[in-house]
Amino acid sequence: MVWGMTDAVPHTNSAFRTAVVPAAGMGTRFLPATKTVPKELLPVVDTPGIELVAGEAADSGAGRLVIVTSPGKDGVVAHFVEDLVLESKLKESGKYHLLEKVRKAPGLLEVESVVQDQPLGLGHAVSCAESVLDDDEDAIAVLLPDDLVMPRGVLETMARVRQKRGGTVLCAIDVPKDQVSSYGVFEVETVPDAVNPDVLKVTGMVEKPAIEDAPSTFAAAGRYILDRSIFEALRRIEPGAGGELQLTDAIALLIKDGHPVHVVVHRGTRHDLGNPGGYIRAAVDFALNSDEYGPSLREWLTDRLKRADS
Repeated sequence: MVWGMTDAVPHTNSAFRTAVVPAAGMGTRFLPATKTVPKELLPVVDTPGIELVAGEAADSGAGRLVIVTSPGKDGVVAHFVEDLVLESKLKESGKYHLLEKVRKAPGLLEVESVVQDQPLGLGHAVSCAESVLDDDEDAIAVLLPDDLVMPRGVLETMARVRQKRGGTVLCAIDVPKDQVSSYGVFEVETVPDAVNPDVLKVTGMVEKPAIEDAPSTFAAAGRYILDRSIFEALRRIEPGAGGELQLTDAIALLIKDGHPVHVVVHRGTRHDLGNPGGYIRAAVDFALNSDEYGPSLREWLTDRLKRADS
């Protein structure tokens, strides 16, 4: 179903036009809050996480957002639909600042939804988007809504790498070695002609390795530009635990077949919105960077931490 966009300016990006956001999960780590409210709509300060991801996709040049949902989870997509009654009330009461905020999501880009009928893994969720792509689209971006990557901009860098080197481009963060067992970790090698030292060639991937087995400290960070050949790879891999299709297995198959795969190391921050601890840190970090909330929050935190240490 296409919900459309209102006043958004059409975007062009020679690396990709469509950004896919897998949002079919149940959000069990946030229960009981997610019993009625989808995890993706929980606010990071005053903006739902899904809107932040959509804004990042729009900034990177995407013109369309495909949200992969599960049955009964229509509220995530509905966030991008105009609410003319609410807008009228805000306008009549002179609350133009709030009106601007309410209008932002529907104006970002065209939003479309596809349904993942069964929870069969990230790879399966990505494969659900194939049916709505145009025939001439040779790559897609995938943004995991649990990953808040700050500041924005890594997708643009990834797009440039894709344009120069082709293939698939992934995003990584450099994590402390004692944390590698919590991530998918890249095996990499340098690219001799790369001007940017944070662009590396991927030769393999290991899911949640033991510290002694980790090939590097570069961990997957929830941003992908996937060549369209990923869909054929997803059809070729075997389901893993729980019958799930893993995206990392499909990417590993592309590497094995000689398909070029590169990674861009993001040197900013990455917060995990998928668990309460990461969500709290994200909200604090996001608020501190806000002109509206930052100064008073910084003052309060400084005072609060002093009292905690006394």
